[in-house]
Amino acid sequence: MTPSFVVSPIQATVHRGGDDLLSAGLGLAGLRGTPSAYADPLHPTSTELRRRAIQASWKGIADLGPLGGYGSVYGAVPDVPGREYTAFARIPGAHSPHRVLLQAPDHFDRAARCLVVTASSGSRGVYGAIALAGAWGLPKGCAVAYTDKGTGAGYFDTADGSGVALDGTRAKAGQAELEFAPADATADTGIAVKHAHSGDNPEADWGRDVLQAARFGLAMLDRAYPDAAPFTPRNTRIIATGLSNGGGAVLQAAGLDDDGLLAGVVALEPNVHVAGHGRALYDYVTEAALLMPCALADARFADAPFARAGGALPPAFLARCASLHAAGVLQADAPGSQAAEALRKLHDSGWRDEAIATGASTTAFDVWRAVAAGYASAYLRRGVGHMPCGYSYRAMDDAGAATRASWWADASGIPPGNGVALAGGTDGSADPTLPGLRCLRDLWTGDGADAGALHAAVAALAARLPRDDLPVWVVHGAADGLLPTAFTSEPYVAWLRAAGRHPLYWKVPAAQHFDAFLALPGFGDRHVPLLPYGYAALDRLWAHLQAGTPWPTAVPTPAARPRGAAALKRGALDLPQ
Repeated sequence: MTPSFVVSPIQATVHRGGDDLLSAGLGLAGLRGTPSAYADPLHPTSTELRRRAIQASWKGIADLGPLGGYGSVYGAVPDVPGREYTAFARIPGAHSPHRVLLQAPDHFDRAARCLVVTASSGSRGVYGAIALAGAWGLPKGCAVAYTDKGTGAGYFDTADGSGVALDGTRAKAGQAELEFAPADATADTGIAVKHAHSGDNPEADWGRDVLQAARFGLAMLDRAYPDAAPFTPRNTRIIATGLSNGGGAVLQAAGLDDDGLLAGVVALEPNVHVAGHGRALYDYVTEAALLMPCALADARFADAPFARAGGALPPAFLARCASLHAAGVLQADAPGSQAAEALRKLHDSGWRDEAIATGASTTAFDVWRAVAAGYASAYLRRGVGHMPCGYSYRAMDDAGAATRASWWADASGIPPGNGVALAGGTDGSADPTLPGLRCLRDLWTGDGADAGALHAAVAALAARLPRDDLPVWVVHGAADGLLPTAFTSEPYVAWLRAAGRHPLYWKVPAAQHFDAFLALPGFGDRHVPLLPYGYAALDRLWAHLQAGTPWPTAVPTPAARPRGAAALKRGALDLPQ
């Protein structure tokens, strides 16, 4: 039976003989390579787009570099033949759908029925958690259900009225059912992005998206293995796992799971918000966008990767110090004193040096501004052409037809990138992004109507308590510079414990937010990947659910240590045996 929340035909595809579920036939070597090619770049096929989307999701999440140890120290990418079922689903009252997808392996274990449900990391598309959920679950004979949670790269181009169809190819509105087609888009107002422009505040529904994906997964298991149907939460163990935004989504789902769908939850580096505890993402992102460039000019960050360009301070860092002083935000006159003052402000609001040091990469790649602009539009439910603070997403001059044809596979879901620019919010000064950033910050600190609406939207994101017998394990890097533990996992875990829950928590030393960054020169020397700890937590959860291994009341945090300039060794991870 097709679930009532499915709003499109269900697309069923077979993936065998060089086109599997886990790597689309690329294997580990192919995933590490250059982007898979299209026979006709102007008209890539759905098979080609799927392969490239899977590859991009792997490379965006996992450290596949030659020193990182994936496939030798931890993890594997075996061939997993099977079938996929995908559709558009809709939360009641939502303007736009989210994608749901089930991967059903041929070697599904009927004796130990397992369904892993996950949500994409960041604002990625539906395969955005394959390196975690798929890599762990599929080789074990579990089916894996995914949702893009109302994000993804189903970009709608207002210049020609085209978007993304269910199979990933581009199509004109009215000629196919599209992943995202804004009802009020005016021609030539830029690129419409589902996360930012749907009008739904999709983050508030991420937990519901996960639960719908779980129900979709059960229904598709009935189709895939009719001889073993029906599949229900009573005869199929459902494990929820995700990382970053996906980690926050599965924790939201845990608090909304009134029907007892979930058997256990493992959340990595979650973007989780608890009312009255920690800090909201929008708060600390807009603060970091303003203050961190100047704070990183402090001498203590002289050797932090990306904090110095060729050994010298980036001019933009000093320009930010000067502009903050001119605006009266900083009182000190000299650049060094201004940097120290900006750093004190970050310390006073809860930032720690290890998070600021890795936040240098987030700063250098302009991630703070990209996140703040996109999320402000989502929270205020702004459509394309009406983003706050004068921002918009525009196709770059060199974004030709081939780039646009591959948006669904290549783009991360929040511009800039892949031929889409974040425009507006700038001036012609030495610190051109400051006007837009101050406007974005004022939406949090101000008291106008828009500020009130934004605070109300953020309040709707607050996680709820999971049931008291639900196994929950949170894994987070101590040096996470994008979603610092002090604002996210630590207050969430403390809140659960104060309410009588018993979550397990690993705050992994030397781990930061972006495993994929570990392949960058000098960055991986200082950090360990987080994925192996997620796999280990999932192993322990499965042993508890399937074999009855007692669930611990506490677990010692592994004594992880950086690998240095050499290749990663298993001993550096200190993984439990």
